[in-house]
Amino acid sequence: MSNDPIDPQVYDLYDEYCHSDMSRRSFLSRAAALTLAAGSGLIMAQSLLPRYAEAETISFTDDRIKANYVHYDSPGGTSGKMRGYLVQPSGDGPFPAVVVIHENRGLNPYIEDVARRLAVAGFLALAPDGLSPVGGYPGNDDDGKQLQASLDQGKLFTDMLNSAYFVKRHALSTGKLGTTGFCYGGGVVNQLAVTMGGDLNAAAPFYGRPANSQDVPAIQAPLVIHFAEDDPRINAMSADYKAALTANNKDFAMYQYQGTRHGFHNDSTPRFNQQQADLAWKRTLDLFQQQLT
Repeated sequence: MSNDPIDPQVYDLYDEYCHSDMSRRSFLSRAAALTLAAGSGLIMAQSLLPRYAEAETISFTDDRIKANYVHYDSPGGTSGKMRGYLVQPSGDGPFPAVVVIHENRGLNPYIEDVARRLAVAGFLALAPDGLSPVGGYPGNDDDGKQLQASLDQGKLFTDMLNSAYFVKRHALSTGKLGTTGFCYGGGVVNQLAVTMGGDLNAAAPFYGRPANSQDVPAIQAPLVIHFAEDDPRINAMSADYKAALTANNKDFAMYQYQGTRHGFHNDSTPRFNQQQADLAWKRTLDLFQQQLT
């Protein structure tokens, strides 16, 4: 990261922007006010904003997959109904299933692309939109962030839990289920491992809030846990999680990726680290291949 053209102060401000109620206008204004030796804080801040169209890796028209939006019941959730992006490999199936949990802003194009990547790899992938009961992902992350923050978080988790069971029990599913997620979604993945117990067969959270130590005994799924090197907010909790998993003899591997920041798998912003993201993704797919197929 020593050769990174973006000043660490701007990265820190961006992390605050992503994980608070700070508006885009305020983020850009505060970045512009920074006095930086390396250049304009405003230009650096603008470069960090996601560019989803440029980052797409698997087209929704790719002939290796079939993708559509599905609706299903979600008792106890925000509205009792949910919508998700379901992507299957071409062919008749059944396929092992994976539920993909989005960040703190709803089902944006990056998460849809992750679901397509999983389908290309042979999995039935469901990416639920936690915002669907209140109108769905609004087309931009700023409004999505505000909308998700306004929801009852317990009901939102219930919607994700119901989504996991929906794809696990889907007619195209073998009944084997894995889950992965990013940031907020990584925290949900850790909590799904606690809540689902033996109903979950594998979990790969990316830089998410760990499960509470007292809840770790309930985890049965093997875990591959991904952390960034420079992510003090999340990393401050990782040592206790590792200790609890070890003390309870859980099947897990925990990795911290050198030269990375929070969000390093997201290829729509400069936080993306190609080499380390590819390694983390390979480890995730290896886990799913080993545990679900």
